[in-house]
Amino acid sequence: MVETATKFLDSLDQRVEEIIDACTKCGDCVAVCPTPSAAGFDVGDAAAVATGVIDILKTGEGPEISAKWANSCCGSGFCLSACDYGINPRFMLAMAQRALRQTEPEQDRRDTGKKAFQSMSRGVRVLSRLQLSPELLDRLSPSSHPLSTEPPDLVFYTGCNMLRTPHIGLLCLDVLDRLDTRYEVHGGPANCCGILQMRPGDSENAGKLGYKTIERFIRSKAPEVVSWCPTCQIQFSETIVPSKDGENSPFDMTMFAVYLAKRLDELRPMLTTPVNKRVALHEYPGAIGVTEAVIELLSAIPGLEFVDLKMLRIGYQMTSLRAAPDAGKKLLAETFQAAEDANVTTLAGVYHADHRELVAHENAWPFEIVNFMELIGESMGLHREDLFKRYKLMQDVDAILAASKDMIEQNGLDLETARDVVLNGMLGEQLLPIDRTLHPSSK
Repeated sequence: MVETATKFLDSLDQRVEEIIDACTKCGDCVAVCPTPSAAGFDVGDAAAVATGVIDILKTGEGPEISAKWANSCCGSGFCLSACDYGINPRFMLAMAQRALRQTEPEQDRRDTGKKAFQSMSRGVRVLSRLQLSPELLDRLSPSSHPLSTEPPDLVFYTGCNMLRTPHIGLLCLDVLDRLDTRYEVHGGPANCCGILQMRPGDSENAGKLGYKTIERFIRSKAPEVVSWCPTCQIQFSETIVPSKDGENSPFDMTMFAVYLAKRLDELRPMLTTPVNKRVALHEYPGAIGVTEAVIELLSAIPGLEFVDLKMLRIGYQMTSLRAAPDAGKKLLAETFQAAEDANVTTLAGVYHADHRELVAHENAWPFEIVNFMELIGESMGLHREDLFKRYKLMQDVDAILAASKDMIEQNGLDLETARDVVLNGMLGEQLLPIDRTLHPSSK
């Protein structure tokens, strides 16, 4: 593992040197970035900000505005097509964040990553087991799907936190089954992308975790990894895989919605039940092609009317706006208001992390809140109960524990641990107040 970590760190350093050599400091990536405006700060001279980022990559230090821009990056992806010199500015900013973190004590960085990973693992383990029987949990476990002796067509990679909202993952597998797809399932904390270590600057352990997961993908011999989580997709495709295999990746990595849209000709005959709903989408642009794929899929559902709310597009999912929480709250509140003004029946989210926030607001608005996979499932005659939404709408720890009593017993959960996770990891995970009169855009 020491050799693995060294290879990863050396590769990152080499890629940073290539960025330093290639960057002309023109500032085009800065100029197209929506983050400063949304977060309420002015970058000023775009070229000077870009120059400062290169200084950070070289020395770990640079102008305050350059550090602020790097640390505020929410991954919207507008910069990806702005550079004419072969640089991925989103990766450049990730490396600038890494350089800034290197000034902090190594043990502090490791402790921060470890604490975040332990908290995530605990939340995933408990919340998934509050909702699923051991048999259904097995369906979302690594290599759980029975296969022939032939390699699978794909690996379905859930990431870690999708298991908090497991009905979404089960619907994905139900659709893959209908498409007669042979797959293996990988995900959960044991198959992490390493982002929780990467953020605080523990690059060594991020590389170890990411490489270990890639090796599992490779052992499956699947030609394609279909991922659900945009954080994992960006972390693997832009940081981990290029640092391990360069341009010679042994598999393609595709977001699930994009993969499904590519198979729409096969899927369309299965969309037989009309879904007579007026649907708006809560979406983010950072995972390239996903929004367009989801709209294409929803538009293929008979009876469904898609409504474009024309909202500001920034970030890659709600959690990516952690550096600009006020902007995230404002955008979310304005989305709810726009959906009401448009008389939609349904607000559909794309990602699991967004779902955990969105569903808590359903009782405050005159429309239902679902994940887009639920609409696809409805048209295909597939249904998985959203127990996460049912429990979160209760807003009562004792009521939630009583409702999930059977799963607590079947999965052998400690009651006090479950109580703590529900209180802090479910009900306490709330960006925007549920009371709409407290929203920044309330009328």
